[in-house]
Amino acid sequence: MPAVLVVLWSTGFIGAKFGLPYAEPATFLAYRFTLVAAILFVVAALTRAPWPRALTTYAHLIVVGLLLQAVNLGCVFFAIKMGVDASVTALINGLQPVLVAIIAVSVLGDRTSALQWLGFALGLGGVALVVWRQLDLGVGTPLGMSLSICALLGLSLGVIYQKKFCEAMDLRTGTLVQTIAGAVAMWILSFSLETGKINWTGEFVFALIWLTVVLSLGAILLLLYLIRRGQVARVSSLFFLVPPLTAIFAYFMFDETFGVTALVGMIVAVTGVVLVNRFSPTIK
Repeated sequence: MPAVLVVLWSTGFIGAKFGLPYAEPATFLAYRFTLVAAILFVVAALTRAPWPRALTTYAHLIVVGLLLQAVNLGCVFFAIKMGVDASVTALINGLQPVLVAIIAVSVLGDRTSALQWLGFALGLGGVALVVWRQLDLGVGTPLGMSLSICALLGLSLGVIYQKKFCEAMDLRTGTLVQTIAGAVAMWILSFSLETGKINWTGEFVFALIWLTVVLSLGAILLLLYLIRRGQVARVSSLFFLVPPLTAIFAYFMFDETFGVTALVGMIVAVTGVVLVNRFSPTIK
């Protein structure tokens, strides 16, 4: 399952770049989140999934939805729309394990060993190598890079908040509430900042279906499931593998540069992830 998560998450950056020429970012995400919410509602109804009872639970779910769906994905889409390469955006999001590990130590009481920290360092170094050439070329705008950093913060805080306050949620109804929160935020941005126009080409429809079914339903649910079962820092270390895979996909689909340096970076990143997962201690 961790390997599946890495592959699926990597295709998210590619899917965004594939579909964004035909739609504005907030509008694209508004349609995507609305479709996801509709599917989850049907699934929850057919399976009689339990709904949260306390208003505070709904509030926590909305916070996570805004962080993981609106802030993270919204900023990623806007950054790519502004010209930031998919691999560069993936690199910045790949820094997430470092932030999560630091926050998890103080907030969740996770224990991080010296070998784990070595793994984080190797993973970070490997990720940097994978897209070193893209960063050196200065692809994208300062605003686009800033939005990529905002996406990183949203993802990191969302993972921590999910582990802290929403771990006991039902994945069907909990994810539905989170997705609705993201959809409302994107519709507001779409009506406020964009024209709402979409060029319904075959490429856009494919990207919308892929991001809706495979990413929002598959990858997000799998991420939440893995967070529930494992140490947060350990699960987050998997994201070190996303930039190398994204660079591979981007090379074949968009001719983004990929060479020996990226291959070395991938090997280093994989070594880092192995260290983090192999020597991960059990939470008290």
